[in-house]
Parts: sequence; structure tokens; C-alpha cells
Amino acid sequence: MPELPPPVPVDLADAYAACRRRARQHDENFPVASMLLPRRMRPHVAAVYAFARVADDFADEGSRPPAERLRLLDAWRGHLRTCMHVEPAGAGPEDAAIFRALGYTIRACRLPIGLFEDLLSAFAQDVTVSRYATWADLLDYCRRSANPVGRLVLRIAGHDDGDLDRASDDLCTALQLTNFWQDFARDWAVGRLYVPLEVVEAAGAREHTIDLSRLPREWRAALELAARPTRELFADGRAVCDGVRGRLRLELRLTWLGGTTVLDRLAASGYDAARHRPTLAPRDVPRLLWRAATWNRR
Repeated sequence: MPELPPPVPVDLADAYAACRRRARQHDENFPVASMLLPRRMRPHVAAVYAFARVADDFADEGSRPPAERLRLLDAWRGHLRTCMHVEPAGAGPEDAAIFRALGYTIRACRLPIGLFEDLLSAFAQDVTVSRYATWADLLDYCRRSANPVGRLVLRIAGHDDGDLDRASDDLCTALQLTNFWQDFARDWAVGRLYVPLEVVEAAGAREHTIDLSRLPREWRAALELAARPTRELFADGRAVCDGVRGRLRLELRLTWLGGTTVLDRLAASGYDAARHRPTLAPRDVPRLLWRAATWNRR
């Protein structure tokens, strides 16, 4: 049986509380450190999420010039490399609290630093790259921007298994891609386009034809093409939902169901992500819980 991490030391309670506050500041489709997770996992997942959330905010801070955003990410990387040994110098009070918690989480859960480095490399790429020529390019970005989170959650839960890692990667990539298709209009408004250009060309779409008041037919066709491999990744990622036990299993099933529901709603809108951004709502919770409870009958 996998071993859960040790309880959080009393003297770090305030640091982990700062991580939870950061986690609650953002509206997400998918649960983060939710009540479904085993109690001893929650603070560690919150610490990982807080680290990633702040770094992602640096990358997305459009009011700052790119050079400054990259400098902030470099400083964040420096704090990461020192937080296991000493409190980061030069960090503000809340940032220092996040790294106090993260340093303990990395040590207690034996988390690979390389996974955090991958996240930071993807965030830095967001500052400098706004188009992806091929699926391979986009999937490499997802490998660093999304997949590390799934692997870190598995390590916090005590799992270190290659098959689980691969299924988790498929699920995390599918969730990341779904978020891109869901946020097509929002990303376009800030100059980003995540649909691979090879898919855009296959659909006969052109950037100058994008109209967010009603997405042209060829752009809806491009999103439909992009959704197909996304569904295949969800199918392959389903295995991680069955490969874990206990409350984490329910958490992952709900995450999988939430992502596929958003993708279904995008399809129901005719892939017009500009006028109909697909989302989840509180009223969806009972249905998703029922589908998770009857998972093996599907």
C-alpha cells in the first residue's frame, strides 16, 4: 500500500495556510486540494499548486514587459533551488511562506525537483511563444506545463509507478488541451493561439477571419479537429483513475468527468468557443458524483 505523507508540523501551519489562500484565489474547472483528497495530502497539494499558480501569474502578467516576467520566473526558480535548505532571501512574506511549505513538502514527499523545473520552463515559454506549428510542439509544452502536476500528486499519494505516470500524463495533457479549446476566445484576446497551425491549415482557417462575435465555420472545424485527439487522451488517461485507491480515486474520477463534460459542452455548442465558453456549474456536482459512483458500469 502506498504511504501517505507525514502530518504537517505545527510550526508550518501558517505557511500552509498561505498556500491554501493562494489556491482559493483562482476559479478552476477541476478540484485542487479538495476535500475529497486524504487529509494528509491536502496541504502538500496546496503547496505545489501555490508554487505553480504564482509562477503562472508571472508569465501571464500582461502589464509587465516580457523581460521583467522572465526575471521574476528566474527569481522563482532560484527560490525553488534553495527552499529545501534555507528560507529564500529577497522573497516577500507570502512568497516566503509558500517556499517554507514547499521546502518541507519536497523533503517529506521526496518530490523530484525536475518536475518543478519543467513547470517553470513552460511558464517561461508562455512569455515568448504564442503559436505552435505542430501537435508535437504543443504536446511538448503540455508535457512540461501540465503533466508534472499529475506526477507530483501521485508522488504525494505515495505512488511511483511508470504505468500510472503514463496514464496520468495522458489525463493531464487532455485537461490542458481542453482548457485551451475552452479558452480559445480569451487566449485570442491576448494574442495567443494554441490550436496547432497544422490543424488550422487542415481546416482551411485563417487568423484574419477570426470573429469572436460568431466563430467562422472553418475555425469551428479546427476546434473539432483538435478535440478528437483530446478525447483519445482522455480515454488513455482513464487508467490512472482506476489505478489508485481510496479518496484519490474519487478525486481523479471527478476530474476526468469534469474535463470530458467541458469537452462535450464544447461539441454541443458546435465548437463555437467564442460565444459559448463551456464551463461547469454547481448544479453539475450531483450528476458528476453519480457518474463517479457508477463508474465501473460505464
